[in-house]
Amino acid sequence: MIQVHCRGAFLCARAAAQQMAERRRGKMVFLSSTSALGNRGQANYATAKAGIQGLVRTLALELGPSNVNVNAVAPGFVDTAMTRAVAGRLGLSLEDFHRQQRGRIPLGRLGQPEDIARVIAFLCSEEAAYVSGQVLYVNGGRPS
Repeated sequence: MIQVHCRGAFLCARAAAQQMAERRRGKMVFLSSTSALGNRGQANYATAKAGIQGLVRTLALELGPSNVNVNAVAPGFVDTAMTRAVAGRLGLSLEDFHRQQRGRIPLGRLGQPEDIARVIAFLCSEEAAYVSGQVLYVNGGRPS
C-alpha cells in the first residue's frame, strides 16, 4: 500500500514538479480517500492515503513560488466495481449494501466516478487558480 500510493505519488510528483517549476505553471491533483481519517480494518490503506495528504500540503508550500497548484481529492463511497465487490465480501446483496451506504450519506445517493472527475477538472482549471494545498472531501456530505 505504501509503495503504490505514497512512493508512487512521490516519484510522479518529483518528475512532474521539475517540468512544472521550469515552466512556472502547473496543476497537480492527487487522489486520497476519506479513509485517510481512519477506517476500521484498513490501517494500511488509511496510512497510505493520509501520507498523500501530507505530500500535497508540503508540495503546495514548496511549489507555490513556481506557480504550481497542488491539491488532493478524497472521495467517500463511490459506486465502482471495487466497492461493489465489498458487498459480496460482507455477505450482502448489492441492493442491501447500496441501501446501507446511501443511508449514511446526507445527499442520499451514491457517488459516481463522474462526481470525482468533475472536481478534479475544476482543480485543474483556471477557476481554481487560487486553490492550493487543499484536500477536498467529495463524500455527499457524510461527516468524517
